[in-house]
Amino acid sequence: MIPARMIPLVCKYIVRHRARTMLTLGGIATAMFLFCAVQAMRSGVASATQETANETSLVVYRENRFCPFTSELPEDYTRAIGEIPGVRSVAPMRIVVSNCRASLDVVTFRGVEEEALRNSEMELISGGLAEWTRRNDAALVGKRLAERRGLGVGDRLSAAGITVNIAGILDSADPQDQNVAYVHLDFIQRAAGNKEGVVTQFNVEVTDSSQLDAVAAMIDETFANAQAPTWTSSEKAFVARAVTDIVRLVEFAGWLGIGSLVAIFALVANAISLSVQDRVKDHAVMQTLGYSENLITRLVVIESLGLSLLGGVLGVGIAFAVSQLGQFTFSVEGLSVIIQANALTIATGLGVCATIGVAAGLVPALRAARLSTAEAFRAV
Repeated sequence: MIPARMIPLVCKYIVRHRARTMLTLGGIATAMFLFCAVQAMRSGVASATQETANETSLVVYRENRFCPFTSELPEDYTRAIGEIPGVRSVAPMRIVVSNCRASLDVVTFRGVEEEALRNSEMELISGGLAEWTRRNDAALVGKRLAERRGLGVGDRLSAAGITVNIAGILDSADPQDQNVAYVHLDFIQRAAGNKEGVVTQFNVEVTDSSQLDAVAAMIDETFANAQAPTWTSSEKAFVARAVTDIVRLVEFAGWLGIGSLVAIFALVANAISLSVQDRVKDHAVMQTLGYSENLITRLVVIESLGLSLLGGVLGVGIAFAVSQLGQFTFSVEGLSVIIQANALTIATGLGVCATIGVAAGLVPALRAARLSTAEAFRAV
């Protein structure tokens, strides 16, 4: 660190060449924006696909089917699944999506029974379940879908040939609940081509996370010889399979994030090198006045750190604002990966900027400190 009385001097150095400083800050902010965007995508994929030790949810899907339009299972499987040892609850679900391909604006209708909503951990932040129960065409909409489409209680939502009335807005820690509209099961069965008695999948809760694989195997074994055999997996594994293309895209985008960091390092190192070169006379005077090599080194490093952090704060702020305003969500086959710059993204971005700022300023700082007074005056 440096004495507090030296901070104004560092600030003066940073703004000494305003045009160069502004261009450098613009470059750092742009690169940090890209880095945060990549981090937000990586965070969204991890949240949607990484299993935890307490995972207790299974998804029962039609075997060899990969899209809600093609997965059709008899609703009367509910009783047989519920009788399997280790199963705590079974929720039949009919799913209709406005677009089965990867897209940033997909509306997913999930037809469920009222009991499934009552037993869920979702939080109703506006509206009421009573209104949803009263109206057969009512929908409880996820918070993210409501914000993206500008929906409120009492509004109508039309997609995939289905029109519903918004009875409430839901919030949930599960990203799959934030971008869907929950409607009555019988309503969506009739609306989706009169498919009464047919569901897309079953959401199963097991009593113990250690029984997850065993219960999944028993479910598939029960229906192995049925007309509609099943494929059962944990909910996270099910999402990971569906969003494989998105995962690969995000993995590739990771290289863009690395490139952004290299660009930030180059911008800061170049700006500080030019700044130190312009101040050779100043450093000669400072050495004459008794400034130590250590203090001159720290002044230059703090200048580099300040420049990097200023650009980083600007880039992180833009990334956060864009993610909040855009409410971006990758959706494929009715499953969602939420892209949002959260607190971890912001902290990571600022931490990376600080590290790069120090590293980029070290070499110019040591060069300036080790320049003798005589050499400094000859260089003027």
